[in-house]
Amino acid sequence: MQVSLWEIALLIMAGAFLLLVGVLAVPILRLRKTVDAATRTLNQLTDQAGPLLDSVQTSVDGVNVTLAEVNQQLAKVDTITGNVGQIATNISGLTSLFAATLGSPLVKVAAFSYGVRKAITARRTADVEREVRSTMKSQRRGLRRRKGE
Repeated sequence: MQVSLWEIALLIMAGAFLLLVGVLAVPILRLRKTVDAATRTLNQLTDQAGPLLDSVQTSVDGVNVTLAEVNQQLAKVDTITGNVGQIATNISGLTSLFAATLGSPLVKVAAFSYGVRKAITARRTADVEREVRSTMKSQRRGLRRRKGE
């Protein structure tokens, strides 16, 4: 029995394929264990997701109620802010009106009183200056008389 070269090559290839399958079998078996663990974890997650989602829905409903209350309070604050703005506008108008009606007369009264005060001060100063001049003239006359004697 004669074995051809082709048959030997096929036999070597079959052995190499068998060796390759053997080498790849170990990671495939380990991968199977990983897939089984992932499947168990996924099943547990599915079992726990229902109650968790219910809890989240309850929390979201509570937040929605709280947000509605916050929105109501913000609407009230917005109304108060608008009213305060109107009051500020009214006060500004009232201040302008007061300045226009009473401001000008008050300025006139202040200017008049300043003028009167200045006039009184000037008159007093003039009186004092007259007295000083007359005193100095009389002293000079007295000195001239003494020299002339």
